[in-house]
Amino acid sequence: MLLEFSVANFRSFYSKRTFTLQGSTSISDIPENISKTMGYNVLRTAAIYGANSSGKTNFVRALASMGNIITESAKLNYNEELDPYDPFLLMKNTEKEPTYYEIIFIENNIRYRYGFEHNLQRIVGEWLFIKKGRKKEEVLFIRNEEGIGISENDFKEGIDLEEKTNDNRLFISVVAQLGGTISKLIVEWFSTKCNAISGIHSKSYMGYSKEMFHTKLNGHNEALNFLQNLKLGFESLSTIENEFDPSTLPTELSEKLKKELTKQLANKKVVELLSIHKKYDKNGVVIGEIPFDVYEKESEGTQKLIDLSGPIFDTLINGDTLFIDELDCRMHPIISEFIVKLFNDKETNPNNAQLIFTTHDTHLLSSKIFRRDQIWFAEKDSMQQTDLYTLNDIILPNGQKPRNDSNYEKNYIAGRYGAIPFLMNYNL
Repeated sequence: MLLEFSVANFRSFYSKRTFTLQGSTSISDIPENISKTMGYNVLRTAAIYGANSSGKTNFVRALASMGNIITESAKLNYNEELDPYDPFLLMKNTEKEPTYYEIIFIENNIRYRYGFEHNLQRIVGEWLFIKKGRKKEEVLFIRNEEGIGISENDFKEGIDLEEKTNDNRLFISVVAQLGGTISKLIVEWFSTKCNAISGIHSKSYMGYSKEMFHTKLNGHNEALNFLQNLKLGFESLSTIENEFDPSTLPTELSEKLKKELTKQLANKKVVELLSIHKKYDKNGVVIGEIPFDVYEKESEGTQKLIDLSGPIFDTLINGDTLFIDELDCRMHPIISEFIVKLFNDKETNPNNAQLIFTTHDTHLLSSKIFRRDQIWFAEKDSMQQTDLYTLNDIILPNGQKPRNDSNYEKNYIAGRYGAIPFLMNYNL
């Protein structure tokens, strides 16, 4: 389970900003939105609001970038650049300063705190700490410009690997690649347990969701029940395998790419996802069923729901952490609320999965759905740096924090919480 994520000098984030899923001890409402792990009150969901270009997407990108470097840096050759390196560019010399990432999470009843700093050429800092139960936090290793210091009692897997770690490789990734148990757990947590996806480019997950329904992977029954409960117009989903047909390739692809794909996919089976609809006579009596190709006949919103059902229910089944940028894109507010409630409800989320998403959907700004520490805002200052804060962090003009019986949606639109667009008078 994710507890905290911090980032600095990445895109619109210059100063260090920390996002936390540790519930505030000052808030007692909606206790079901919290799971208790190792003595921590851990939030199941969080929503991030903000104007366009406020940095919401950059926050999700930061987490994805950290994960990408962790999983890929061990593959870099000597002197290859660390990508992505995308520092804040609107302040003097920041393009030369390192980007900072740190994450705190719980896995197998152990709390891990891992982070690193890097520029385009090298890792300039790296650290790993663990905490077991009520014991004090222990350092496993610390890396700086002078070298790597290891706890020989607690991190034996890293002994004698310091000199084998190039400047552009993470120590954790190198040790994991060579079989280190703790290191491998951390790398695999990023590659399998914590995922960041886009709600705008949901077609990227179409293949996974097709495979889930086609081969009946874990979660397919729950996903199908979810889609059926939404009353999207079809009774069920089915799949068939067809021979690859070159004429089905997108027309916007270049002829060269079409030829390459046709060669690669020749004699391959292609899975087609079908929505099963009732067929009626003129009196409204059901006389049979008819299959529709989902990606030809169903709406964009329905296609998105089906595409995202794979990642969503895989996360719920396995108790993982999922970030979705722009969850509400092409989605009805009531459906967005339904998805959030799947994660907040311990009956549908017994494995304590977590959902964090960016959104403009003010319908969800309700004390019946979220606690005040689950509602986050992203807002840029006068220097275009992104700040992150929760509804519970806000101090109103009367010196008080927002009450849990406040109309969050109305107050947000009125600008009482910040993080909204500033519109100048403009005459058309």
